[in-house]
Amino acid sequence: MSQTITGKSFWSKPEGVVGALFLAGSAALVTYLVMSFGLVIYGFLQTTLGAIVGLLTLGLIIFMALDGKTRKLVGYLYKSLMRWITGLFIKIDPMSIIKGYLDDLKYNLKKMNIQIGKLRGQKHKLMELIHQNTQQIKSNMEMASQAKTTKDEKVLILKTRKAGRLKESNVKLSDLLKKMEIMQRVLTKMRDNSAILIEDTEDQVRIKEQEQKAILASHSAMKSAMNIIKGDPDKKAMFDQAMEVIADDVSLKVGEMEKFMDMSEDFMKSIDIQNGIFEEKGMKMLEQWEKESTSMLLGEAKQDILDEVNNEDILDLSTSKQKVKVKSNDYDDFFED
Repeated sequence: MSQTITGKSFWSKPEGVVGALFLAGSAALVTYLVMSFGLVIYGFLQTTLGAIVGLLTLGLIIFMALDGKTRKLVGYLYKSLMRWITGLFIKIDPMSIIKGYLDDLKYNLKKMNIQIGKLRGQKHKLMELIHQNTQQIKSNMEMASQAKTTKDEKVLILKTRKAGRLKESNVKLSDLLKKMEIMQRVLTKMRDNSAILIEDTEDQVRIKEQEQKAILASHSAMKSAMNIIKGDPDKKAMFDQAMEVIADDVSLKVGEMEKFMDMSEDFMKSIDIQNGIFEEKGMKMLEQWEKESTSMLLGEAKQDILDEVNNEDILDLSTSKQKVKVKSNDYDDFFED
């Protein structure tokens, strides 16, 4: 871990939101009191005691504004109070949050394994459909060849057009197969990286828990306050900030993982392999993901996967079946003598 750790600002955290609401409420309360009891307050300030209290209050405000250590101390006490209040309602301890994210990762891994299995099965069905179409193309072209020999123009037209439609379908299905191949490889890589992330983060948490115990054993609110006054850093605050950075990192990776799983599930629902039908929306979602610049969970492996799938022939069904070759030309030249 780097010595310079930059995490979220206090105001961007849940306790910061509570703190902002507290300040707004306090300002509203003061405004209400001044407007409601303005004459009473003014009368009190006209007395000797009121004047002393007013001057002391004003002096305290000016002193706090000018003295940096006092500002830090008041800020520390205020933030500590807001954290305590917020902690009564929601979980803000970074260690607990990380453990929650790890539980989410483990659950997602189980779902991902099921999803990979379904995707693999659908991909094999699609490859079989492409193979069947290729066989039908071959059969129709053989019949068209015979019809050409026997001058049977009707059969010639019907069979060549059917072969053309099947070939056009295979072009689309081949694009779909590539997208499914990308999706399977991405899910598999995410699963493998997530398994490593879980084990590595759990080990990190075990070590950090030992550090946390040592810090808490020597930590007290008074000691932290004194450190703030002296200008020394609060060790517990620094520790929590370091853990927040880890929590944010794991959170982003969990979010990316869940987003891709949702996208792949929607993609699969948009496909009717039996009838060779798929929605363009599903393809566009995956294409948009491909264009996104970075992946926290995959790293450089994302581009490697895309390059591998786009550069290799993934339509080799098996050694016992004809290798599918899909080209873009039509069969108009078949009518030429």
